[in-house]
Amino acid sequence: MKKIVVITGASSGIGRQTALDLANQGVQVIGAARTIENDQALSNHQNITTMNLDITSHASIAHFVTAISDQYSHVDGLVNAAGYGAFGALEEVPLAEARNQLDVNLLGIVDLIQVILPLIRKSADGSSTFHRWPDNPTRR
Repeated sequence: MKKIVVITGASSGIGRQTALDLANQGVQVIGAARTIENDQALSNHQNITTMNLDITSHASIAHFVTAISDQYSHVDGLVNAAGYGAFGALEEVPLAEARNQLDVNLLGIVDLIQVILPLIRKSADGSSTFHRWPDNPTRR
């Protein structure tokens, strides 16, 4: 049976490359990002399902996990690659920007883990710490 892995931040950077690498190794990838539907390399790959997800919105997270559970019986792994940085001198970063960065890089991830954990627990090999997955196809 194919492993099923959810990857946040799959529209760019590390998340996108991880999605493509795992999909090319036969893993079923659920790639999630705020705007992902226009990425042809992801949406045309037979092992990748793309879905929109706003990691800062609990309603979006709940809808996302419900959609996954409607299609899949479990999830084997979660790669949290969504994130960004607000750079500059501390006194120059607007507080709203700092709060949004915490929402994306920390609180949204905690929210997603709490909501998706029941699906991960349905898998004997499930993990939210993908690097510890015993038969991780990316381990060498």
